[in-house]
Amino acid sequence: MAEKRKDDFNIRRAHLAELSDEELKARFFTLAEEIVEPLIALSKKSTSPSVERSVLLRMGFSSLEARDIVNHVLDLGLMGKGAGNIVLKTAEKLKKDYLEVGREMAEGKHLDLAQNIFKGGK
Repeated sequence: MAEKRKDDFNIRRAHLAELSDEELKARFFTLAEEIVEPLIALSKKSTSPSVERSVLLRMGFSSLEARDIVNHVLDLGLMGKGAGNIVLKTAEKLKKDYLEVGREMAEGKHLDLAQNIFKGGK
């Protein structure tokens, strides 16, 4: 049988005992920010093909279109820019609807333009 856990709650909370409710609340949110900060930084710098396909699906593309767009984005070395962002910026540059441009990109069109936009050509 497992050993019963020692009750050390009062010892562990001693450093918090003198804090007011407002001070406890402030401490909680400070610690919460410290915990979440690396996750936010990671999400801003990292993505994956499955995440990018999911974004494209939510933008209205079919799963096959999303797959093809993401594969082209990978081939261009632009995954870190976000596949949805690439479609939007390319459509903006072409002054066309993003769904139309994205479907054309899935077929291999506009890839040179996308690469120029995101690799400094604009």
